[in-house]
Amino acid sequence: MKLAVVLLFLALTAPAQNWPGFRGPNASGVSSGLNLPLEWDATTGKNILWKTPIPGLSHASPVVWGDRVFIATAVSSDPNAVFRHGLYGDVEPSPDVSKHSWRVYALDRKTGKILWERTSHEGTPKTKRHPKSSQASCTPVTDGKYVAVSFGSEGLYVYDFDGKLLWKKDLGVLNAGWFFDPDYEWGMASSPVIYKDLVIIQADVQRNSFLAAYRLKDGSQAWSVNRDEIPGWSTPVIHEGKARTELITNSVKAIRGHDPATGKQLWQLTGNSEVTVTVPVIHDDLIFVANGYPPIQPIYAIRPGANGDITLKENAETNEFILWSKKRGGPYMPSPLALDSILYICSNNGILTSYRTKTGERIYQQRISPKGGAYSASPVAADGKLYFASEDGEVNVVTAGEKFQLAATNPMGEVLMATPAPTPGILVIRGRSHVYGIGEKPPAKPAP
Repeated sequence: MKLAVVLLFLALTAPAQNWPGFRGPNASGVSSGLNLPLEWDATTGKNILWKTPIPGLSHASPVVWGDRVFIATAVSSDPNAVFRHGLYGDVEPSPDVSKHSWRVYALDRKTGKILWERTSHEGTPKTKRHPKSSQASCTPVTDGKYVAVSFGSEGLYVYDFDGKLLWKKDLGVLNAGWFFDPDYEWGMASSPVIYKDLVIIQADVQRNSFLAAYRLKDGSQAWSVNRDEIPGWSTPVIHEGKARTELITNSVKAIRGHDPATGKQLWQLTGNSEVTVTVPVIHDDLIFVANGYPPIQPIYAIRPGANGDITLKENAETNEFILWSKKRGGPYMPSPLALDSILYICSNNGILTSYRTKTGERIYQQRISPKGGAYSASPVAADGKLYFASEDGEVNVVTAGEKFQLAATNPMGEVLMATPAPTPGILVIRGRSHVYGIGEKPPAKPAP
């Protein structure tokens, strides 16, 4: 009996039931056993359990632990501040350098009620932002005890679950922008990750790029390594193998593996896009890294455990530590998704391509929505369904598997830039102005 109780407790508290950071458990984007609705409509209220307005502009995704949802935002004092979504290639940063307020919210997952709100920082932004970005694009991360929030140049903040500020850290001016011209400032987006008792920050910027770890309990620096890098916006991930654990960073000059306990570099792979945004994905004991800034748009399937330089020789597609690779086909903004030995890659214009994870064989290529659209949010998966949030305000649900099948198209009524968070019975989605809780509504009781 005691064993059964323990097993039940472990099942109910499994990490997959939480969504602790960007793209959930270890940035995989995958969860299961959630019983989410297939269809909803935020414009009519169908299967919308709650809708909570959040001020400001932010592309930081919601994170969830238990029945708490954590949200970060930046509120501009300029009522005419411009944000522009869609498919375009402008590089001129937003002129909004008015006073901002950087805030953190905790919401009740079941009701959407705001449990607490904290202002982390107020002042003029230290760098500008891309017109399609925000001053709060780094997703928070939590381990069930601490909540770490990075606001880039405005600092790193760690709270407890009740909203008490435990410590803050000035990370300096983190100017991430166009590598070709430092005057084009686009803002930070790399999210913090938690490994054991450390919160790790990847800061690939114009000058003095670094990778650093701080102790969660007090903010003291555990280690820091300088990086010969130019600006990038990727979030690192952890691969816990049988022999060792690796911290994987996706960057322009090199994809690298580090020891997360010390920061020591273990291996590197060169031959990447000139702009890196996507997050590495761990699946089938492989590390998938794919980037789509032209003309270099690689896809790599990397075996863990490497040492030294594992760069491919000219015209080679494989070597000892690269199972397979492709020179084209990587995504620019949405990160790849791997499920049941299939790698899914969504382009900015909504073309979905699937590959076999063990061979790189292409399975299909299909436009997600007949209407097209723009996609910046990364796809997520739950219970055999893939969720693609478009900038145009729809969430397209695709059935996972060998054949493409669009199962549902769900209108949200507002721009979607953040990545959804699937949780038990409730899909949490952040729109341009609101956070939504989506779940099956019980049937209405008949009138007496």
